[in-house]
This record gives sequence, structure tokens and C-alpha cells, in this order.
Amino acid sequence: MKVCIFGAGAIGGYMAVELAQSGDVEVSAIARGAHLAAIRESGLKLITADGERVGRMAATDDPAELGPQDYVVVGLKAHQAWEVAEQMAPLLGPDTAVVTCQNGVPWWYFHGLEGQYADLRLASVDPEDRQWNAIGPQRAIGCVVYPAAEIVEPGVINHTYGNKFALGEPDGSSSERCERLGAALEAAGLKAPVLPHIRNEIWLKLWGNLCFNPISALTRATLDVVATEPGTRSLARSMMIEAQTIAVRLGVHFRVDVERRINGAAKVGAHRTSMLQDLERGRPLEIDALLTVVQEMGRMVDVETPHIDSVLSLIQQLGRTQGLYPTFPEHVPEDEVAEVAVD
Repeated sequence: MKVCIFGAGAIGGYMAVELAQSGDVEVSAIARGAHLAAIRESGLKLITADGERVGRMAATDDPAELGPQDYVVVGLKAHQAWEVAEQMAPLLGPDTAVVTCQNGVPWWYFHGLEGQYADLRLASVDPEDRQWNAIGPQRAIGCVVYPAAEIVEPGVINHTYGNKFALGEPDGSSSERCERLGAALEAAGLKAPVLPHIRNEIWLKLWGNLCFNPISALTRATLDVVATEPGTRSLARSMMIEAQTIAVRLGVHFRVDVERRINGAAKVGAHRTSMLQDLERGRPLEIDALLTVVQEMGRMVDVETPHIDSVLSLIQQLGRTQGLYPTFPEHVPEDEVAEVAVD
């Protein structure tokens, strides 16, 4: 089995090392800069509570050097994956599956569904249908990522907790390609359940990300504070109820209630969300796949989202003032930009 990790950062790199250590998978990695140089020279080091280990693998910044794969695991954030969609072409053979490991709503979300929303495209996560056309939704395997890890220096990843990568076909089928990948991940010591309703899992994680991430970035507060301070907890709850209303109208089932989800986040402790970390490190903020797309889907099913709208507006503006989010005209259709009088 040939598996290419496209974006061997914290999460992609964690998976890459575990697969490489198992010895049953031919693993390769797409990386860049100092991180790529370190992997080529010394392998990819993974630090865990159980000690340290090094994964050796082919690494490059040119997908053409690797050729067609059985699986391409996209470990980039949603906006980064959109930018490089066409670069995946040399990795894609006739039967290559593309595993989307991004947070938020994936670009293929309405593929495999029946009814009025079948094969609908989401402009907020896939402008101009770039991934839909370059990759093809028939290749997509959904993946919800639960581990926490970070790159502590080039070629070195620190894994904090979690080892679950939930998998699922967009159409809910139990496919050979999903089962085969799940078995490989399990053999590498990871948890990889193949789920019949992957969208339920996507929304369960998104439920927290869409509120905790931007609120923490706006307030600089850690997760335990956001989830327990009365004001921010109330705001998060209101955003989650709006999102749940949208998801339920689209056929999603939530296996826990809002209070349990918030309490679970509080128990994580003084965790700095990924959006807060990105803000502190001057990296682009992952806003559209977590928030803008929920607003887009709300309008689609006629659900008002006043709390989501307000927080989205604030985090977008923060991103723009810090140079970490595209400028205003790029995200607002011309017919929605009103003329205003100025002094």
C-alpha cells in the first residue's frame, strides 16, 4: 500500500511516523522548507508520552517525484488544501483515494447524498469549485481528526493526546478502500473506526470548533475559560444551537447534547485552540471551513444565525487587521456591498 501524506505537519506527520513504523505501508511525505530538509536528513521524529521514535520516508516538495498513490492523506488546513489542489495531480491514479483530514465542513460535503442538495458546491470552502474539479468528489474519504500535536522544531513533532482518525465514505457505504485504510491505521497503533454516517462525526467536532476557536482568538482565553466563564459559555452555547438547527435540517444526528459537549471541552483544561495558536504565531486563520461555511449552509436551509454572524464578522475583521485573512471584497459578493456615505 502506498500512502502519501500531503502536508506532513503536526497531524499529518504524526500519522506518517506511525504508519512508517508499522512497516506494512510505503509512506511518503509532501513538505517544504526547513521541515522538509530535516525529514530528508534525519527522518521525522515523533515525541509522545511513550518516548521518541523516528519515521523514515521519502520526502519532497514535488509530487511528480512520487507518482500515483493508493491513498493521498491531505494534512493541510482547509485554505491551504484549496491552494494546492492542482498540485496533487501526479499522485492521482485511476483508483487513488483522497483522505480529507481538515477541520470543519469539507468541500465534498454534499457528494453522495440524495435529494435537493445532492452534489451542491460550497463556495466558502471551495471557491470556483477548485478541489471539486481538480480532485473529484468520487475520490474523497472523510476523516475526522482527534489527536493534538504540534511541530516543535523542523522535523520534530510533539504528540499531546488522542490517536483517533474516524473514517467514512460520503455515501455511507462500507467500501473496501475505507476498510483497507482503517486496517492499516489500526495496525500502526491508531484508532480508525469506519463510520456509516461520517457527517455526524464531522458536525460533532465542528460544533465545538466553530465557537471555541474564534471566541478564544478574540479573547485570548484558553478553552477551559471560554467553556466556563458565564458570558463566553453562553455565547458558545447560542452559536452551537444555531449550528445544530442547521445540521438537523440537513439530516445530521448529534449523539450528545449541547451542555455535555461544552462540559467536555472544559475538561480539556487550559488548552490554546488552534486558531489562537495561529493568531499568536502570525499564521493565516482557519475561518471559512469552521464558520463562514456554517453561515452559508444556514442561508441554504433558511435558518437565521445572528450569533454566528456576529462572531464571524469579528474574527474576520481581526484576521484582516492582522493580515491573516483575505481582504473584504474577496469574501463579499458585489451585490451585498452597499454604498455608504462618509464624512
